[in-house]
Amino acid sequence: MKAITVCTMDCPDACSLVATSEPDGSLRIRGNPEHPFTKGIVCGKIKKHVERLKNPARIAHPMLKKDGAWERISWEEALDLCAEKIDRLRKTPESILHIHGEGAKGVVKQVGKLFFNLLGATRLKGSLCDAAGIVAYYKDFGSRKNHDLADLLDSRKIAIWGKDLSRSSIHTADMVKSAKKRGASVLSISPEGGQNRLFSDHGIVLRPGTDRLLAAAAIRRLLQRRGAAPCVVSASANWDKFRRLIEKQSVSRLLSECDVSEKDLETLCDYYSDDAPCATLVGAGIQRYEFGGENVRFVNALAMVSGNIGRPGGGSYFHLNSLGNFDTGWTRPDDAPPQRVFREPLVGKEILAADPPVKMVWVNGSNIVNQAPDIETMRKAFERIEFKVVADAFMTDTAQLADLFLPCTLMLEQDDVVGSYVHHFVHLADAVATPPGLARDDHWIFSRVAERLSPPIRLPDKPTCIRKSLESGISNLSLDELRRRRFIMVERERIPYQGLVFDHRDGKYRFPRSLHPEPSPPPGYPLRLLSLVRRNAIHSQIPPENQSSPPLVRVSPETLRFLNIDPERKVYLVSPLGRMEVRIETKAGLYPGALVYRRGDWYCQGGGVNRLVEAFATDMGSGAAFYRQYVRLEN
Repeated sequence: MKAITVCTMDCPDACSLVATSEPDGSLRIRGNPEHPFTKGIVCGKIKKHVERLKNPARIAHPMLKKDGAWERISWEEALDLCAEKIDRLRKTPESILHIHGEGAKGVVKQVGKLFFNLLGATRLKGSLCDAAGIVAYYKDFGSRKNHDLADLLDSRKIAIWGKDLSRSSIHTADMVKSAKKRGASVLSISPEGGQNRLFSDHGIVLRPGTDRLLAAAAIRRLLQRRGAAPCVVSASANWDKFRRLIEKQSVSRLLSECDVSEKDLETLCDYYSDDAPCATLVGAGIQRYEFGGENVRFVNALAMVSGNIGRPGGGSYFHLNSLGNFDTGWTRPDDAPPQRVFREPLVGKEILAADPPVKMVWVNGSNIVNQAPDIETMRKAFERIEFKVVADAFMTDTAQLADLFLPCTLMLEQDDVVGSYVHHFVHLADAVATPPGLARDDHWIFSRVAERLSPPIRLPDKPTCIRKSLESGISNLSLDELRRRRFIMVERERIPYQGLVFDHRDGKYRFPRSLHPEPSPPPGYPLRLLSLVRRNAIHSQIPPENQSSPPLVRVSPETLRFLNIDPERKVYLVSPLGRMEVRIETKAGLYPGALVYRRGDWYCQGGGVNRLVEAFATDMGSGAAFYRQYVRLEN
């Protein structure tokens, strides 16, 4: 038996899938060759996820912690206990904290937000992923829009800033390969060096966090050579102030701060200065620094000054809003009470400082203790909360601290409707696998808790959640049509900002107002910690048996020689927050002042690099400045 569904993992591509139930009861997943965008191509994370569904470590029954030990209980007991705790706190709803993650995407998943918004519970703002970059795009353009990805085929040059195509969007990578076959040249700019070697013609390795300084140097050089086009000047609200800011900069000083050569600057300027269009691909990596938003804004400014905004084959690409083709206003009704807000990257600190205190936390779709900075503070904060509910499928670092564990369904086991943050297809995500034991989806859980409250809260059923999201002025799609077709393309402009008309009220572009230097390493901690994505897992969705201990880190051969570290002896990775044992390998091409750790492994398995990362918010958007952290290695 075959069915068409979709990947709902926290990945840009939202790949259309063909699911086949085999006679032996197993499930086979392959890409759907009939999909116009994903075209049957899927990544290795799909296979890993299918294995994860049947993993023996998966928990499929409600569990309650009594005297430090877990005991299996019934759903009736679990739901009654949740309702009792919430009812007790309804007069002070800010003492309830809801943490909603993107463990699986979809509009039905938003019902948890509706539930806690109606209660008036404390919620989070910002993100651990891409908040600084998102706000940077809004500050520059007044909105967050990408060219249709197929427009890369009209690019003659492509500049990739801090984006690892080998581990992120495989369809963006495929489009870049196709553009290369049509004659496009590709430049990769990153501290890692070599991660895009299969896609690139040229590479620039720079000091971590200095993308804005390199972009500013290129802007200064381009303006020295040819000035700014009159159309760029007239389309900008603050051109004169920005020009004066750039003219104050010394190119040689900027290059020295970036640790980039004059030859590399000439390569960058060549990409942005000739008559052929240059597309700019901005990765999440460049906005995970203290001045991450500023990094993104100066890269956008380079694309604008060089005449590549609003131009076929040009443009600046970042993450689209995965819910951007839906109307999710129903999750926050007009009569919802005001809510207290915590910043997600600082959530541990803000729990500890909260007045009134947080007495209950509900976590779904997130391994927040593992994923947020400063694991030890996160653990301390959770231990202080009286009652902790975690909906998950595995005993993660977060679940281990819970009082009540609710077994949830996973992708392929639950119905939903999803979008993408790289294309504009809307997909129906049908359940194609039977969940184990008593695992239930989030909608089922929230609805049954809500009806037990006194007075009860009435949540919309799944079809209503979907219809409210679809049948709006944004997509204007019908659920019946989506059921019939399985996926539908929402019409959007192929080339945004044509004519250099932007989405600020005055229609003008906004250049950044300041350019900050990159802070120097603190004494005793010479290496910038880059906790980068993995190839075969999304965030911490890693089965315990696939985690290696001690974890592996990589540095350049020059770094290993300079630090005089013996990799045959025990090696420790150290920050002001603590230390952890690691294994060490060298990687040619990596910036000498950088150390790479593939994030997502669990604290309880000897991993959890965020135990060493200070909680710090980015310059805009309340994002997590993970890559601000400096560390050292020692035997």
